[in-house]
Amino acid sequence: MACLPWPWTLAVRHLMTPSIAKGKHPLVALLGLMAVSLAILPLLPPIPQDPSYHQFADRRTLLGIPNFWNVVSNLPFVLVGAIGLWQFGRDRASFVLFLGIFLTGFGSTHYHWDPNDDTLFWDRLPVALTFMAILAVAVEERVSAKAGAVLLWPLLALAVFSLLLWRWTDDLRLYGWVQFFPCIALPLLFVACPAKYSGTSYWLIAAAFYALAKLFEFYDHAIYSVGFILSGHTLKHFAAASACFAVLRYFQTRRPVS
Repeated sequence: MACLPWPWTLAVRHLMTPSIAKGKHPLVALLGLMAVSLAILPLLPPIPQDPSYHQFADRRTLLGIPNFWNVVSNLPFVLVGAIGLWQFGRDRASFVLFLGIFLTGFGSTHYHWDPNDDTLFWDRLPVALTFMAILAVAVEERVSAKAGAVLLWPLLALAVFSLLLWRWTDDLRLYGWVQFFPCIALPLLFVACPAKYSGTSYWLIAAAFYALAKLFEFYDHAIYSVGFILSGHTLKHFAAASACFAVLRYFQTRRPVS
C-alpha cells in the first residue's frame, strides 16, 4: 500500500478490514482492476485537448443566446438532478450522483455559452463526479454498503484531480479513465454480484442512451447537415439526459430483492 497515493492508501486500509473484506472477492477484483488500469495509463501516449473540439456544428444565436440549442438543451439535466436531489439526497452517494447531474446542466450551459478550455473545465467536472458516484452506488448495492461509502471519497478526489491534471498538463488520460472505467467496471459488477434491488434494466437503458449520446456527439456536423434543424451535439444532450432520467427511474422504482 505504500506505493498507492493518498487518499487511496487510507481507503484500501478501510476496505481491507474484516467487516468489508471477508467474502468480498468482487471488491478485491475491482480494486485490482482499478490499480492495473491506472498503472497502465502512464504507459499510454498523452492525450492533449483537440483545439477543434470547440467548433460545434450549430452556432446559431437565438433570443440573444449564443449557440442557442446547445445551451438550452441542458435544461433536462437540471430538472432530473433537482428531482433526484429532492427525492434521494439523503444518501451520500446518490446525493453526489444527482448533484453532479444537476450541476452538469449549469456547467454545460456555461461552456456552450462561450466554448473554450476554461469553461470546458466546469462542464467536465460535474460529469466526472457523476461517473464516480455511479461507481460508488454500484459497489454499495452489489458488494457492500460500507465499501461503497469508503470508496466514494477517493473516487471523487480522483475525479477532481483528473480535471486539474488536464489543466496543468494538457493531458486527458486520467479524465478518460474517470469517464470510461465505470463503463467497464459496472457490467463486471452486474455479472459477478447478485442484485440487491430490482430495476437493473434501467441501468441497461441508461447505458444504451449514453452510447447513443456518444454516437450523436461523433456525428455532430453530419447530423446537422441533414436539414440544419438540430445538431448531433444537441441530440447528445437529450440522449445523455435520457440516460440520467433512466437512472432516476431506477431509484424511484427499485425494491429490495428477497
